[in-house]
Amino acid sequence: MRLVPTVDDLAADPVTHHYDDMIAPSGLTNFLGTARVDHDLTAIGAVAFPPVSQGLTRTAVCFVDGRLVESYGAPITHQWRPDRVRRTVSLPGLDLETVTACVPGRTAVAIDVTVTNTGDAARTVPVTLSLAAGVTRPDGAWLDAVAPQETNAASTAASRLVFANAAGTAFGVQGVDADAEVRLSGIAPAAGEHEVGIGGTARGGEVTVRLDVAPGASARFGYVHAIGATAEEAMSVFDAVAADVPGAVAGAETFWNGQFEAAFRPGNGEFSGHLPTLETTSEPLRRLYWWGVLGVIWFRRDFAGNVLGRSYDTLMPNYWATTTFIWDFSLSSITHALLDPAAMRRQLRHWIASDVHTHFGTSSLTGEPVGRWYSVNDYAMTRLVNDYVRYTGDTDLLDETPGGRAVTEHLRDWALAWRGLRGSSPLADYGEIDNLLECVSSYTHEVASLNAANVWNLRTTADVLAAKGDAVAAAELDSAARELVKEVADLYLPGTGHFAARQPDGTRVPVRHVYDFSVVGTTIADDLGADVRREMVEFFARELRTDVWLRSLSPWDSDASFSVRPDHQWNGAYPAWPADAARALIALGAPDVAVDWIAGLARSANQGPPGQAHFTEEAMPAVNGGARKAPPQLPYIIDWACSSAGAYVALVIESFFGVDPGVGSGAVAPGPGCVAEVDPDAVLRGLRVGDRIVDVHADGTVVDAP
Repeated sequence: MRLVPTVDDLAADPVTHHYDDMIAPSGLTNFLGTARVDHDLTAIGAVAFPPVSQGLTRTAVCFVDGRLVESYGAPITHQWRPDRVRRTVSLPGLDLETVTACVPGRTAVAIDVTVTNTGDAARTVPVTLSLAAGVTRPDGAWLDAVAPQETNAASTAASRLVFANAAGTAFGVQGVDADAEVRLSGIAPAAGEHEVGIGGTARGGEVTVRLDVAPGASARFGYVHAIGATAEEAMSVFDAVAADVPGAVAGAETFWNGQFEAAFRPGNGEFSGHLPTLETTSEPLRRLYWWGVLGVIWFRRDFAGNVLGRSYDTLMPNYWATTTFIWDFSLSSITHALLDPAAMRRQLRHWIASDVHTHFGTSSLTGEPVGRWYSVNDYAMTRLVNDYVRYTGDTDLLDETPGGRAVTEHLRDWALAWRGLRGSSPLADYGEIDNLLECVSSYTHEVASLNAANVWNLRTTADVLAAKGDAVAAAELDSAARELVKEVADLYLPGTGHFAARQPDGTRVPVRHVYDFSVVGTTIADDLGADVRREMVEFFARELRTDVWLRSLSPWDSDASFSVRPDHQWNGAYPAWPADAARALIALGAPDVAVDWIAGLARSANQGPPGQAHFTEEAMPAVNGGARKAPPQLPYIIDWACSSAGAYVALVIESFFGVDPGVGSGAVAPGPGCVAEVDPDAVLRGLRVGDRIVDVHADGTVVDAP
C-alpha cells in the first residue's frame, strides 16, 4: 500500500482529441513560473516567469513537411503528469512524440521531440517551429486576469531567436539544440490592436530542423524557451538547458517525486510543515486525498522578488498569475496550515494588515491589493486564522498587531461586520452578483450562505476569545449568534430543501444553489430541525448531485438560463463545491450519501489537479469516466487548475476522520467521523496538531506517532 504518491500515481488519463474538441489545455510549473501546453504537438502558451510575463502568447507551433500539424486532422493524444506532458500524433509515414517540462530551478520550458519513420524508405523530415514572444516586465502588479505582454523585437542567433521588449527589461530566447535554419518572419507588425479572435501576437520567425530518419528508426531534437530580465540571463539559461534537454526533462521527474515525498515527511527541507499520510484500502478515498494535496502544492511560487518569499497562486496557467485570492486560499486553509504554516502565517499577516473589505486578493509581485471586494472575505479570514491556530498551536499570532491592532480585534471586527451591511432586515445584505457568485443573477442581497457563515464567525471568535480568557466578550458574541441563527433559518423554504434570497423590498427569491447547501450545512447544521436537514439532503440528491460531479445550480431553478459559466451554474461546479457538499452531507447527518458518492467523484480526478470548474456529464460528455474540465475560452473563461483543491484534504481529515482540534487546547478531539463506513481499518498517520504528531484511526482512537 503506497502512502506517498509519485508522478505516475498522479498522472492524468491520456486524452485523445481532434482540433480543439472542448479539451482544456493543461499547465506545467516548476514553482518559478508556469506554462500552458497547447493542443498542437509542440505549441506552448502563457509562459510566465515573474517578474517577466508575456500574456497568453502562443509559440512553438509545429509544421511537419511544411504543413501545420493541426491541419492534418489527425487526433493528438496528450497525457499530463506533474513533471511533464507527453503528446503524440501519427501522420502519413511518421509517428511523432514530444515531452514538455518546466525545467526545475530554471526560468525555462524544454520540449524533447522524437520523430519515428514508420515507412519503408529513408526520409528527411523537416520540422518547423513558428516562434513568437511578448515578453514584458511591468513596474507594478499584474492587475488584470490576463498577464501583461507587449510587442517584441526579434533577432536571429545560432539555432535560436532572441526576443526583447522595447525597454530592454525582458528577454526571451527560443530555439533548438540541433543545427537549424533560422529566419525572421518578414511579416510587418500589425498597425493596431486586433479584436478578440482576430490575429494575435506577431510572429517573430521560425526554426527548421531537418531530421534524416531510416525506416523504423527515430531521431530527436530539443526545443528550449528561456526567459530573463537581461539578455545575458536569458541566454545563459537557454544554453544550460539546451546542453541536455533529455536530462532536463528527466530532472523534472526526480524533482516532482522529491516534492511529494517531502510533503508527507516531518522535518523535510521543502515545506515548513507536512501532511499526514492516509493508510487505506479505499482507492477513491486515497485518490481524492492525493488530488487535494496535488492541487495545493501545484500553486507554490518561489520566484525571485516574491514579496512574501513564498506564496500560493490561485489559478493557472491562463488567468490571474501572481494573485492569491482570499476566498480560494481559505477553502484550502487546513492544507496550508499543515503543509506550509510559515508561508500561511506571512500571508495571513499581510491580509490582516490590509483592508479585506476592498479587494479579493494580493499580488505576490508587489503586495498590492488586487480586484474588488468579495463578500465572503469576513468568513474566509475568520476561517483562515482559526484553522491556522487550531492546527499549529501558534496562539501567539492572536496577540500580534498587524495593521496596528491585535489579531483578536480583527477577528471580532470580521465577526460583527455583517451589522454594517444590514438594511431593514436583521440579516446582512451582500449586494449584487459581482460580490457573490458572478454568474447567478438571482443569488443577491440577503443570502443564506454568508449569513449562516456570520453565525459561525460569531461562535468561532467567541471560542477564540474564551480560550484567551475573555469570557465576557465571548458570551456577547454567543448571544448574538443565537439571535442571528433564527433569522437565517427564516430564509428556508419549508418542504423544498433550499433557501430564498431576500431582496431589499422584502420579496423572497427561491435559489436552489449548492453554496447555500454547503455553507449552511457546514456552519449551522445543528441549529436546523430534523425535517429541514432531511429535506436539504433530499434536495441535494435530487437536483444537485450527479454520478461523478455536481450541478452548482439546480437545472430546475429559473436562473439556470442566465449563464453558461460552469463554476457556479447548472452545467458544472467549482472544484471545492463537491468536497464542501460532501462535508455538509456528513454534518447534516447523511454520511451514507457522501460515502456512496465518493467513488464517482474520484473518477473526476483523472485530468490533473482540479480545474476551476468541471462540466456535469449532461453538459459535456465525461472524459474517461471523469467530469470534463471546462476550457479557458469565451464564454466559459475557466482555468485549467485552481488552488481550492485543498478542500478534499479537509474532507478526509475533518469530515471522514472527524478531527476537530480546539484553539489552544492541544487536543485532537476527534468527532463522529464516518471513515469506518469506507474502510474500518483506515489510519491517518503523522497528523500534526500543535506540538503533537499523532495517528488517528477509523474507530476514533488517537495515539502519538513514533
